[in-house]
Amino acid sequence: MVIKEEILHSVGAITRRYKPSEIIFSEGDIPNYYYQIIEGDVKLNNYNDDGKEIIQTLLEDGQSIGESLLFMDKLYPINAIALSHCSVLRLPKKVFLDLMKLYPDICLDMNKVLSQRLYFKIIMTQNMSSQNPTAKLKVLMDYLKSFQKEQSPYSFMIPLTRQQMASLTGLCVETAIRTIKGMERDKIVRIENRKILY
Repeated sequence: MVIKEEILHSVGAITRRYKPSEIIFSEGDIPNYYYQIIEGDVKLNNYNDDGKEIIQTLLEDGQSIGESLLFMDKLYPINAIALSHCSVLRLPKKVFLDLMKLYPDICLDMNKVLSQRLYFKIIMTQNMSSQNPTAKLKVLMDYLKSFQKEQSPYSFMIPLTRQQMASLTGLCVETAIRTIKGMERDKIVRIENRKILY
């Protein structure tokens, strides 16, 4: 959780509900609100010139959406789309920025979140230059697993579909599927009931 729900409610945040595939904000919109997921899953995406979807990141309960754009005067370069039924807290930008000034602890937590997202972007950008699909998927899995206490082999279930993993790494889904099967043969992952254990 980035900011406690009670604090957000106390300063006037409202809860909005979204259905799967419903747009929370679109590329080109003005960032007027701070969004934090109470429950549900959201993807941040955009499309290349060929119309292929590029998933920038996947967000879940307790995470904030597109908050970095509230600190500058730029339009959203991405879309935020509900992947499931979502409840999202929404707070006007000005109130959010005032909250950052009043509560240094919240501001520090926000800096940690922004730093984690920047780190993810850096390693994924470096990863995109690799031609090796196994290396691309392994970097993604290493990053996801890095937040878990348990680090032993096969202790972490990858919370993404094969399509999502392909979109995050710039692979086509067929290559991702074939590569994951190869990773299973090489004992890098284990697959149980279609779930990938890393």
